Amino acid sequence: MGKLDGQVAIVTGASRGIGEGIAKLFAQEGARVVCAARTLHEGDHMLAGSLDRTVTRIREAGGEATAITVDVSDDDSCNELVAQAKAAYGPVDVLVNNAALNYYIPIVDYPTSRWMRGFAVNMHGPFMLSKAVLPDMIGRGSGSIVSISSVGAIGPGRGPYADLPERMGGTMYGASKAALERFTQGLAQEVYQHGVSVTCVSPGVGVATEGTVHFGISKSLDDPDREPMSMMTRAVLLLATEPLDTVTGRVTYSQAILKEFGWIEGGEGLGIDRRGSGYSEI
Repeated sequence: MGKLDGQVAIVTGASRGIGEGIAKLFAQEGARVVCAARTLHEGDHMLAGSLDRTVTRIREAGGEATAITVDVSDDDSCNELVAQAKAAYGPVDVLVNNAALNYYIPIVDYPTSRWMRGFAVNMHGPFMLSKAVLPDMIGRGSGSIVSISSVGAIGPGRGPYADLPERMGGTMYGASKAALERFTQGLAQEVYQHGVSVTCVSPGVGVATEGTVHFGISKSLDDPDREPMSMMTRAVLLLATEPLDTVTGRVTYSQAILKEFGWIEGGEGLGIDRRGSGYSEI
């Protein structure tokens, strides 16, 4: 028996990285997974990975998945994704908001159009998709929405900054992820009476993905200084399947939540040996 037997899940950003990992684990746990992203075919994006690849790997392992392209920054595209998911498998039980975008540009040089698009993907997309799946979740009195945040949501604190390394390019990403954490707790309160769980989780140490390798954040996909992908994927599974009252409204970190629920014994990183964001402590 899988933890998600018979359930329908949408995972955005499922063409590579953490999204691909979540989609594969959900399928292993019995979910019918709608893998959503912009990149349908290998070679359509500068980074390796595609929906075709993810769905093929899931099906080869005996799971059930389908690929649907989406632009999560566009309301019509978000609504169409949910409509196609329902047509393929039925109403959505679990939504994972994983798709994200950053341009690594200092604010003084940041094009306004890119700032707007970054927020549209990182924050407005989760809002629009949540809005699209909630009527069915509310109607049946159950459901789970899990959003992926980042250590970037934790600001550098107040100055002076003479003893801190100069960091450029992460302000938009961090601001949008901080907004996502606040959105999580606000929505969780709104839909609690309807039995819908809303949570948010970040890597405790960081995960090596095609994107982090490309931008020099990780040395390689097997970077020993990053946490295993399974920490994040299992943390998302935990938040998607634990009873409402034990998790809803949680803003947490992969290893911290896994340790708290006994899924791992040890653990390190945010929420364990380092403080997280303010929202993780509320």
